[in-house]
Amino acid sequence: MGTKTVDEAGTTEATEVKPEHEAAAAEAEAAEETEEATAEADLVENASENGEEGPSGVGQGAGAVVSAALGVVSLTGSWVGTVAAARQTLVGQLQTSSSAGVAKQIKAVYGDAWQASALWGGVFALLALVVGVVVLVRPAFGAPGKPQAAWIKSVAWGGVALGVIGLLLAVLKYTDVLLGLPSAG
Repeated sequence: MGTKTVDEAGTTEATEVKPEHEAAAAEAEAAEETEEATAEADLVENASENGEEGPSGVGQGAGAVVSAALGVVSLTGSWVGTVAAARQTLVGQLQTSSSAGVAKQIKAVYGDAWQASALWGGVFALLALVVGVVVLVRPAFGAPGKPQAAWIKSVAWGGVALGVIGLLLAVLKYTDVLLGLPSAG
């Protein structure tokens, strides 16, 4: 089923003529592939125009790291806690006269500062706990079909655990169960 054709340059070329049903099938297949490629390109274009490339997990990962960092800060202390304790020490010194009893001086100068430090440690622990829990439950409200990365879960659970430990230690420190003030007499 070949035919000869002559082009403008004068060369002769043999081409094969396909039966009609084969040509129609090839055209249909090419049209189908073109439609699929166009539909896929439209989806990508629409998603990028709307800013919807799918959840990347960057926010959840950042939240997990923040939770763990807040948990560590609750255990080791923070600048805010140190400043609050120093301020409370100064207030205790100013409010206590030199004629006050030793027990009252210890309580005013050191005890209130210790409790201020414990209070700020508890605040950081509570923040670590809340942020970690939010990161862990976020997939249930965001994109339930997309699983959360394992490292994000691990770090968030670490933040929750550090938050619980920090909160427990802050309560024990604040209530003088852990390292309470020495007795004056």
